[in-house]
Amino acid sequence: MDERTLVFVKPDAVARGLAGEILQRVERRGFSIVAAKLLRMTRRQAEELYEVHAGKFFFNRLVKHVTSGPILALIVEGPGCVESIRNIIGRTNPAEAGAGTVRGDLGLTETCNSVHASDSRETAEREIPIFFSEKEILRYTRPLEGGYFKPN
Repeated sequence: MDERTLVFVKPDAVARGLAGEILQRVERRGFSIVAAKLLRMTRRQAEELYEVHAGKFFFNRLVKHVTSGPILALIVEGPGCVESIRNIIGRTNPAEAGAGTVRGDLGLTETCNSVHASDSRETAEREIPIFFSEKEILRYTRPLEGGYFKPN
């Protein structure tokens, strides 16, 4: 099985209509979206997601932000996707993220930086079940050269 990671478009980017552009940047790299849902993250989910930051000065601000509006949560799958997705989104602070990265191009602040992505395979394995059950994850193979899926 290919590697999987959690990605979600944060409320600031959903509100600005950037979900499609962020999704497109992921898909253009050849990764598959195997699960997706638009939802309002609960405080409990946010605290569980960011538990490694509990007690840090930015924790409450981050929890408040990700629960402030809808997010588009995704499971992305493909070879080496964790590291590749992290490269696509860029550094946490948009001012330090490179041009051409999601955060460098679209992020506003360290909190309102448009997107979250798991930082390791282990983190992805912990984060994915916060939002998705195994039943919600699709299994399919993308056509290699822009073809269509063939009916079964």
